[in-house]
Amino acid sequence: MSWHVYILECADGTFYTGSTSDVERRVKEHNESPVGAKYTKARRPVTLRYVSAHENRSEALKEEARIKSLARREKAALLET
Repeated sequence: MSWHVYILECADGTFYTGSTSDVERRVKEHNESPVGAKYTKARRPVTLRYVSAHENRSEALKEEARIKSLARREKAALLET
């Protein structure tokens, strides 16, 4: 099973970063379901802006942590690549 790191852009222009094994399902949860993240519930709708694939959950979580530590301008630059 491959894991993915994703960045969502929320309706208020902020970014949310997460990881999952099923990006499509997770984005749908963020937009429609009560199991979406508390952060995105108040900022719907969200738009998928970035996805990267990783071999396993551990690698995905490391990349998620790295991205979360970036400044907003660095995240925005990542979205443009």
